[in-house]
Parts: sequence; C-alpha cells; structure tokens
Amino acid sequence: MHEARPLSKREKLLKRLASRPSDFTWTELVSLLTNMDYELEKASGSGRKFINPATDATLFIHEPHPAKVLKSYKFAMLFIF
Repeated sequence: MHEARPLSKREKLLKRLASRPSDFTWTELVSLLTNMDYELEKASGSGRKFINPATDATLFIHEPHPAKVLKSYKFAMLFIF
C-alpha cells in the first residue's frame, strides 16, 4: 500500500482558497502568491500589486483593513486571475 505524501504549504493554501472560506487572510494570500514566485509591491493607499517577473502577470488588489480577512467578492478576482 502506498502512503499519500503530505500536502505542501502551497497546496494546502490553494485547497483552502478553492473552498472560499470566510476567514482567508491577507497573510495567507501573500504567502501563497509569493510561494508562486509573485513579488509584492505597494501601490497607492492600500493598493498592492503582485507581479510575476517571469510571466509579467500582475494582480492588483487592495489590502483589507482594518480586518485582515479577504471579502468574498475578492475571491472572484482571484479565480479569474
């Protein structure tokens, strides 16, 4: 019998994001995207850009505040991205 390998942090976060939890945090999103080779850049105000230098793919999103939990409508942006 063959044991399943443990999920990596990236795989766990992708699985969690796909379930559209009501408590997915900004820290989790940053961790996931930086693990996928995106670089975080500050834009104006609470705007943030995640840029993949290899592909030039860019995601612009506002960092939630004061709570650090992503709103449900942000998930639509992430799944399109």
